[in-house]
Amino acid sequence: MTAPIALSCGEPSGIGPEIAVRAWQALKGDCPFLWIGDPAHLPPGTPVRLLGDPSEAAAASTAALPVLAHPFAAPAPPGRPDPRNARGVIEAIERAVALVQSGRASALCTAPIHKKALIDGAGFAYPGHTEFLGALAGVRRVVMMLASAQLRVVPATIHIPLSEVPRALTPDLLRDTIEITAHALRTQFGIAHPRLAVTGLNPHAGEGGKMGREEVEWIAPLLAGLGGEAYALSGPHPADTLFHAAARARYDAAIAMYHDQALIPIKTLDFDRGVNVSLGLPFIRTSPDHGTAFDIAGKGVANPASLIEALKLAQVMARG
Repeated sequence: MTAPIALSCGEPSGIGPEIAVRAWQALKGDCPFLWIGDPAHLPPGTPVRLLGDPSEAAAASTAALPVLAHPFAAPAPPGRPDPRNARGVIEAIERAVALVQSGRASALCTAPIHKKALIDGAGFAYPGHTEFLGALAGVRRVVMMLASAQLRVVPATIHIPLSEVPRALTPDLLRDTIEITAHALRTQFGIAHPRLAVTGLNPHAGEGGKMGREEVEWIAPLLAGLGGEAYALSGPHPADTLFHAAARARYDAAIAMYHDQALIPIKTLDFDRGVNVSLGLPFIRTSPDHGTAFDIAGKGVANPASLIEALKLAQVMARG
């Protein structure tokens, strides 16, 4: 039997605890996972089974939410993050990673964190989950993919100001992003010969150098030297014509040059069911593609669809 998925609790004052419960209610024995966090932060009345070992999760999940208890320093009132809980949030992630690395969990799924609370309470030194997981795993580069049934897209640069993108976008970065993505599509998504489409940086992909020189000077020459037998590669394409239905049918994943160029199309196409997948790690990691949603936390209206899809995709990738 495949080991359960480890779900780290994320920011306990956000919607993470309540959507974890709703995901368990939807999936139960079909997709066994264990939740790592403080049971006191779960919604009142949640049926809980405290685990002595991760191997107990599958049997427990049919009747209760399997929990590996990790005590936090403070209560977690909905919508009001407490920096005293920052260390607990970080430790829950570290504990989940250790379970996956040891094989006692098949994959890692992470609920959203609140970076300001982590910085204020624990001096968190990373831009986000992805970079922190890369440091824990000891890898040089981690690539963020957003995936849904309609689109897989990867931004080459992520959490930086738009003004810094041309300087941060280097040939080495773009090459690594393409090759890590192609490798993951083969090994984790079961696509024997992936097709990748790459956007341009500038409007109209530079229009022959009239709207920017990056495409002419180095992006197109770089792409011409990649691909071959391992994967098919095309581009640079104008980003404004790459995401309609007919264009999406021609590739398995798109590589975009910056954050919004990648995330706007997938959030427009499938806002509730997009999944964040970290590529390049030595383990599987997925996450819902949304934040902590403090404004609706504790009101019982949070949509668990993205977390459900993240858990299901983690299971498929682990089995594959």
